[in-house]
Amino acid sequence: MTIQAIQEEIVDEFSMFDDWMQRYEYIIELGKTLPLIEEKYKTEENIIKGCQSKVWVHAEEHNGTIAFTADSDAILTKGIIAILIRTFSNQTPDAILEANTDFIDEIGLKEHLSPTRANGLVSMIKQIKMYALAFNAKS
Repeated sequence: MTIQAIQEEIVDEFSMFDDWMQRYEYIIELGKTLPLIEEKYKTEENIIKGCQSKVWVHAEEHNGTIAFTADSDAILTKGIIAILIRTFSNQTPDAILEANTDFIDEIGLKEHLSPTRANGLVSMIKQIKMYALAFNAKS
């Protein structure tokens, strides 16, 4: 599935909810489905800088695609990173680098987060793109 198709799926899912309390609950539920990072990757170098809560992201290359795993010590943040992992995991570095993140605005996520969480979201996206850049440079 392409990144754009996944993003459209997420936008459709969020459009089913009438208010933001339901959307927050859904984000928390998504966090429970997150492919968890192995404990050995919960290191300082895998922490996303710029997040108020701790978020770890690990990336591995598999047959030309990047598989991401992550975790967070905050339930809402865990849901946010789960959305990003779902969107960008198992995609090629080029696809990740070329992808836009307009779907985040479409679901209204950034505007319904506190400024520190919104900054954290931007930092998570930036880190995922940095991993893609690094894997792209290797190939």
